[in-house]
Amino acid sequence: MAENTPRRNDRRPNTSGNNSGGGNGGGGRSGGTGGGRSSDSKWSDSKRTSGSKRTGDAKRTGEAKGTGGGRPGRREDWRRPAEDQRPRSEQQARYDGPPIPEEITGRELDRAVAAQLKGLPEKLASRVARHLAAAGLLIDTDPATAYQHTLAARARAARLAVVREACGEAAYAAGEYAEALSELRAAKRINGATAYLPIMADCERALGRPERALTLAKSPAIKNFTPEAKAEMTIVEAGARRDLGEYDAALRTLEYAPLHTNTRAPWVVRLRYAYADTLEQAGRTPEALEWFHRTEAIDGDELTDAATRAQQLEQPN
Repeated sequence: MAENTPRRNDRRPNTSGNNSGGGNGGGGRSGGTGGGRSSDSKWSDSKRTSGSKRTGDAKRTGEAKGTGGGRPGRREDWRRPAEDQRPRSEQQARYDGPPIPEEITGRELDRAVAAQLKGLPEKLASRVARHLAAAGLLIDTDPATAYQHTLAARARAARLAVVREACGEAAYAAGEYAEALSELRAAKRINGATAYLPIMADCERALGRPERALTLAKSPAIKNFTPEAKAEMTIVEAGARRDLGEYDAALRTLEYAPLHTNTRAPWVVRLRYAYADTLEQAGRTPEALEWFHRTEAIDGDELTDAATRAQQLEQPN
């Protein structure tokens, strides 16, 4: 029953522009772990859009004047090939990005994100802000288009950490894991933040490199993460152990996490789900059933399919 590919349906990037290495990150390739980022996103919750610079209208560069049939030897209506009539290259299309709805102004962005754009010229900052806002609007419903918006922003402001972070997280949501990893590494080089580590580790898993995911999971920076971010890294770490066939180690990893906490926070839901799923994969069905029920008990928002999984385990073979 466990999925073996990363799930994106409960993820939301946290491109908050934080420069401190803190615990805003999250991740967790499901692989049955039910992981996902739940930390508040400052750009992905905003409403954004992006627009094409060109209308495709040809511009007449010259038209001979004439009366009637015109003079012999002259064409009455000739046009030099207009640039806008030529097919756009891939690079031009990426720079232009998807169309931005007029109602998206860029002011939807969180102040912390907008502040990082102030060093750009006004018109450029506005365009980048609108692309980031559009990406935030679409990240959950159309991650592929959201990613294209962030690529357009990156084409204009590649040296800004917040732009590279947005690009990385949109790529992650779109399933472009190699690109996501590259962008988040770039963001980390720029601002030194460690909040991206869970997603980076999850990307390593998705790329078939669980050992690298485990290396990132042992980063000293994680001790300073929030409980939520620590939980997300725990889910990724346990998933990497499962990728290696180390189910006992995966279970021990999850058992060190606060599975019994009284809070009903989404990260606890995901932790319990990951534990239940790993128990089932390890062949410990009665315990798995118990923990699917424990997950269902606190999953009021139905972030997981714990109820369905429990029913399936209760059915006779």
